[in-house]
Amino acid sequence: MNRYSPRGISSKSAQAAAKLWESRIILRKLVYLVLVLGALGPGLAWSQTPSPLQEWQYSGGIALAQLFEPKQPDWRVITGLAAEAEPVYSGARATRIYGGPVFNIRYKDIAFLSAGEGLGYNFLRGRYYRVGVSVGYDSGRREADEYDHLRGLGNISIAPSVKLFGSYVLSKAFPVVVQADIRQIIGGADGTVGDLEAYMPLPGSSKGFVMFLGPSITWANHSYLQHVYGVNQGQSLASGDPIFNVHGGTNSWGLGFSATKFFTQHWLLNVDAAYSRLRGSAAESPITESRVQRGLALSLVYRFGEQSW
Repeated sequence: MNRYSPRGISSKSAQAAAKLWESRIILRKLVYLVLVLGALGPGLAWSQTPSPLQEWQYSGGIALAQLFEPKQPDWRVITGLAAEAEPVYSGARATRIYGGPVFNIRYKDIAFLSAGEGLGYNFLRGRYYRVGVSVGYDSGRREADEYDHLRGLGNISIAPSVKLFGSYVLSKAFPVVVQADIRQIIGGADGTVGDLEAYMPLPGSSKGFVMFLGPSITWANHSYLQHVYGVNQGQSLASGDPIFNVHGGTNSWGLGFSATKFFTQHWLLNVDAAYSRLRGSAAESPITESRVQRGLALSLVYRFGEQSW
């Protein structure tokens, strides 16, 4: 038999080739979806800076869904409209309200694309855990957003970010999800941010109404905190604020609440509320007007059934 013929290919090689082909198809589809959905408008920023919403609130319940309902459809697609009230910038007292399209697209437990998490891939997957990497962006800060207070401090440009994350469900009997992530922002705020958080479903949850609650703590390195909360000599001269040098470390802690109401099999309403308190250099900065930061997001979405792409 000719070893170069299709019949001469080992079963392992065939399986590897099939997996590679499947990965390429998934990547092409996700890139296409990025282009299509990106044309709809900015929507809710993938990194949500400076929203007090916690990282787990963008994907709350995903880990538990896999545990309690393992026979999920290959494709899960949610799309709709959302509005959010959040601080004008991290540390601001003033609040702004904005809205746009929201979406969450997942292929098995392998790949995802969402307004909250960005474009990602789970490279380690199990019944109780997942570890992955995603690409999103940090929305930065504009001087014009709060000119009276930010005048002379300059803009922090929008910048891409790469995130490494992992989550673990303690048990089916005690469904607490522990999650950690670390994000590297490339340009703009130009630094490293990390979160450690946990969440769990609350008593009173059902198939038609689900609630989650959980705390979080956020850490950032010197570079990130200096860009966001520091004041250098040039900025001091232009703004009148005193020079302020930061130190890296824990910069906030918070508590998040999410509730989802299923009106029908496809239509659902989601509410996310969050409270966070700045600490350390972030709290002491002359840029900070309020140490307490609050956020509220409301979204009405449509959940598609199993997809054939």
